[in-house]
Amino acid sequence: MTYTTELITDEADFAALAPDWARLYARCGTATPFQSHAWLHSWWLSYGRRGRLRVLLVRDGGELAAAAPLMRVRSPVPSLVPLGGTISDYGDVLLDDGRGEAAVDALTAGLAAAARTALVDFREVRPGGAAERVYERWRGPRRRVGDSLCLELPAVPMDELLARLPTAKAQRVRAKLRKLTALGVERHVVRPDEVDRALRRMLELHRLQWQDRKVTSEHLRPRFCDHLVRSVGPMVRSGDAVVTEFRLDDDVVAVDLTLLSRRLAGGYLYGAHPRLRERKADVAVMLLDACAAHTGGGTRGALSLLRGNEPYKHHWRPDPVVNQRLLLARRRTAPLLTAAVGDVAARRRGKELVRVWRERGGGGP
Repeated sequence: MTYTTELITDEADFAALAPDWARLYARCGTATPFQSHAWLHSWWLSYGRRGRLRVLLVRDGGELAAAAPLMRVRSPVPSLVPLGGTISDYGDVLLDDGRGEAAVDALTAGLAAAARTALVDFREVRPGGAAERVYERWRGPRRRVGDSLCLELPAVPMDELLARLPTAKAQRVRAKLRKLTALGVERHVVRPDEVDRALRRMLELHRLQWQDRKVTSEHLRPRFCDHLVRSVGPMVRSGDAVVTEFRLDDDVVAVDLTLLSRRLAGGYLYGAHPRLRERKADVAVMLLDACAAHTGGGTRGALSLLRGNEPYKHHWRPDPVVNQRLLLARRRTAPLLTAAVGDVAARRRGKELVRVWRERGGGGP
């Protein structure tokens, strides 16, 4: 096969790729919802900066065989990084499962040419991701470092998740599920034409539940709302997302957004009214029960709790899975690789010092 490469830098050209992208996405088993065209293009509309788009395509004739959705950044060193930014839990490239190593070679060579004087910095790559194949074929300097920690459960129904727990803990969870039923909490999967309204309600509830507490500020910004409303509707229609409303006394008291791909299901964001906790409803149990209903009976492989090491997640005995950061340089850009690795080490050291300071009481009461 003869592969050709093309570098897309125009937003309109990226938008027009949607049908081709969807076919490639469906043929890449390692893809996560964060590599869907709806998510990435919407993210670019909210967060992209003019002149920085770099989407590398590999074609066999007219058919997309591989794609790397990237953008150029200048800090901490000039780099090509995945689209999706910090609001995306996984970054990766797309590779057609039916293609051989020649397609990987074409994508790898195209990346080396596109990078020019920049580093290629694949962040938040889930272990087993397609970008690892590029990493293995890369001929220049390269480094692999750990990135964010994700926690994962097997993609099985709730009864099987409970079977993983000690007997006493499983009994407590079953009691909490019965409590939800006794309260009259009803679950409703939102239709595609209801998604926009449900997402706005979710963000209202998210703001309310975190009122007067530390919250991810980006989730409260209009550009984030615009991104979700724009992207999730198409993802629901294509089966890459599901939005669930929870109703109590005919009022929507919680909304959950779960993202889906062939290999995983992951609860991305939710909003819950404080009255649920006031009535002794366990929101975490309620949400996991809903998410487990969309695991496909174990066919997806993983029920991801996504990034973060929050204590409540460990109640379910998840497996720790560390995302990878794959740094690729050319011979002449090797100093950028050294600088990037140094920056990673410095940031980790800074976080560790802050953690120790807080543990010793420096963070205040």
